[in-house]
Formats: sequence, C-alpha cells, structure tokens
Amino acid sequence: MTAKIISIGDELLIGQVTNTNATWLAEQLNQIGIKVDKILAVSDKGEEIEHTVKSAISRHRLVITTGGLGPTKDDITKQCLANVFNAKLVLNENVLANNIAYFKARGHELTELNRKQAEVPDCCEVIENTCGTASGMWFDTPHNGVLISLPGVPYEMKTMMEQHLLPRLKALNGGEIIIHKTVMTHGLGESFLSERIASWEDNLPENFKLAYLPQPGILRLRLSAFGTDEKSLNAEMTKQLDELHRLIPELIYGYENESLESVVFRLLKEKKQTLSIAESCTGGYIAHRITMLPGSSAIFQGSVVAYDNNVKLNLLNVSLKTIEDFGSVSEQCVKEMAEGAKKLFKTDYAIAVSGVAGPSGGTDEKPVGTVWISVATPEKTVTKKFSYGDNRERNILRACLSALNLLRLEL
Repeated sequence: MTAKIISIGDELLIGQVTNTNATWLAEQLNQIGIKVDKILAVSDKGEEIEHTVKSAISRHRLVITTGGLGPTKDDITKQCLANVFNAKLVLNENVLANNIAYFKARGHELTELNRKQAEVPDCCEVIENTCGTASGMWFDTPHNGVLISLPGVPYEMKTMMEQHLLPRLKALNGGEIIIHKTVMTHGLGESFLSERIASWEDNLPENFKLAYLPQPGILRLRLSAFGTDEKSLNAEMTKQLDELHRLIPELIYGYENESLESVVFRLLKEKKQTLSIAESCTGGYIAHRITMLPGSSAIFQGSVVAYDNNVKLNLLNVSLKTIEDFGSVSEQCVKEMAEGAKKLFKTDYAIAVSGVAGPSGGTDEKPVGTVWISVATPEKTVTKKFSYGDNRERNILRACLSALNLLRLEL
C-alpha cells in the first residue's frame, strides 16, 4: 500500500513551523509496511485543499491530512472535506459531550466556536481525540481507499495514531512488511564508496533497495527490504549486512544512527581505559561531543584548547623548535600535542588536532582545510593529514569526526 501525507497550514509554507508531523507519520507508516511516496504542504485556501485531496484520493489507497481542524476561521479542513465527499456538517453528540467535559475540567464554559468543533461531515467515522477538542475523521473513498484527517497539534495527532489508527492500518495493509537497517560509515565520500561496493549493490535481491544518505563527515547507508515474511526478510538482511561489512570493515563504525563518540566511549569503557584531548582548530568541539554522553566521566579526563602557540608550548610541552621549523599545523606539532596531553592528564589515549579551519589563514603550502590529527596510544602515536574544503563550520565538524574515527580504528 502506498500513502500520501498532506500537511495543511500557511505556517508550514512560510517557514514559521517545521513540518515534524509528516516526518513522524512517514516513519510510523514505514514501520507497518506502508510506503509513503509523497508528502505535500498546502496553504489554508479552500480550493487548494480540495484540489489536493481530490487528486490524492484518486491515486493513493491511503491519504492522511494534518492541520486545519481547530476552532478559528482559518481552520477550514472539515468544510473542505465535506465538499470533497458531497457531505453535510452535522453535530456529533459524542464529540460535543467530550468537548464540554474537556473545558469543564479546566474551569471553562464551552464557547460557540468550540461547539462548532463538534460538527463533522455526515459520511465520516469520528476518531476520538483524548488530548484535545479537534476530533479526527476516517473517510472511505470512492476508489477503495481511506482518507484520514488529523489535528495539526503534534501530541494530539500522535496519540490518535498510536491509540486508534496504526493497528487498524497495519491490518488494512494486508501483512506487507518493510524493514530498514542503517549502516553508519566514515572515511569515503558517496561516489567513492559506491564504486567500492558496486558489485554487492548490483547483486542485491530484487526486493532490497540501498539508499545513500550523506552529511558532512558521515555517510549513512540505508538498506530496505520489502515482503510479507518477516523471518526470511531478517535472515536475508543479516546475510547482506555481513557481506557489506566484509567489503568495507574499516569504514563501518556503527548502525542505526549511532554516533562516533558513543562508539569510542563504549570501546574505552570496555577496555577500562581513559582519554584526553588537545584541540587547536576545533576549539573544544571534540571534548564537547564526548562530554554530552552520560557517564563520559568514566573515560574522559580532560582537555586543553591550545589555540595559541604559547599554550602548546607551556602546557603541552611542544618544543619551540618544532613550531619554528614546521609550524603549528604540522605532523610534528600535532604528534607532540597528543603525547603532551597524554602525559599531562596521565591517560591511556590522547587525541590532538591542529589545522586551518578558515575562511582565512591558509597558505599555498597549507591551504584552508588542512588539518593534522594525531592519536597517542599506550604503544605508539599515529598521525594523519586531512584536506577539507573552505567552510569553517564543516571543517571543524569533519576534523572532529576524523579524530574520533582515527581513535576508533586504534581501539
């Protein structure tokens, strides 16, 4: 079954409100095997709502609208749906009683506007709203489908879906299943990774689909499987993921949106080992990511933001000769920074980062985006150069992720 989600409201189109309802609905529908192939946002204009709904119910077995069910004059969804289905708005006594009780419990009398909220198209099935006064509506469409109209208030919409609609829609879908697995990777861009796993991707079963979801420093691979036999789908999914891991073991750091810092934290905690950090161009961002994790004090001792060379010299024991001969953005300097932090904090591991974040400060020899990263371990110190772009914010993020990943590989 395919579905279309229609979000109603001018506030969505002017950027005043983020359309979180559509995102949540799409996720919930996918989990019960319903594919969402279109999401639209439309204005509070009657002709636009009616045209969009008519088109949607002619093409999809399931259409869900959110928004426009409130008590004010711009809430016209109910009247538009009545027009689409050639229905009349009638007072629903059950909804009226619920709304009277809702306001009485809060010390208010029912207003005429709220009384009108108890009017619904005479051809719909009312969906109870236990969190508010705007009832949902279920319409059987002329094309053997269903249209569901829900409030735009997120907690009301979510409660109605969870209490009344998701089990019913799952049964209506006839047992179709969609499962997703997300593989988190770092170290190769989209096109390069695609080339490396091309043969595996080309030989995926017909009911499997791979999507590439890039973001700065991270590439998520979402593998989706479609069918009716959950056991066999999961077995095949495991087989395919095992093969993918065999192809790119060093690039995969986690699954299901797991963060690099959480992986590093888990590995250090398992080993009962500690970490310190020396940061220059990242300005404490790596330490921030680590300390956002609950319980990070078990592994994290402290950090030095060595932005000025005097801090590198006086706190981390970087030699003046190193800076004079090679500069602060160099293999030699960052190696001494890592070893200095490890000694200063008496930790098992230390990360150090120094680079040219931009947008200025670059040279022909060390252009903007040049970053050196070092990891000091109990046995050795590894150092690597990275070349990013000219965007300061992205360079800081990528340097942070690269540093965490370099540590992960050593762990």
